[in-house]
Amino acid sequence: MTTNIDYTALAERYIAVWNETDPAARRKLVEGLYTEDAGYVDPLVSAFGHDAIDATLGAVQSQFPNLVFTLGGAVDGHHDLARFTWNLGPAGAEAIVVGFDVIHIAEDGRIGRVSGFLDKVPAGL
Repeated sequence: MTTNIDYTALAERYIAVWNETDPAARRKLVEGLYTEDAGYVDPLVSAFGHDAIDATLGAVQSQFPNLVFTLGGAVDGHHDLARFTWNLGPAGAEAIVVGFDVIHIAEDGRIGRVSGFLDKVPAGL
């Protein structure tokens, strides 16, 4: 089991990957943050492995250009789990999308799985 985890720092790194728009830099961050067989699932997407997760990030950035992800409050964690709310919207403005993610942390401290929930979404998404 992983120990001495800084759950907030991990969530901040996770948000930073979602905000990285340079494809090469984003891919490097994905490889450093997620295990090779990591999974990301939410109501709209299911992605497994670095290629699929990176493609998902790029697709979301294309769908919501010029919007930024931010943490929506404190990060809560125990053992190999962390949970937090995130916001997506224009910098400094009200969020257009709000979600809640649960991160499952692998033995090496990287993310092994993300279970995502969408709490607020624009009509037609």
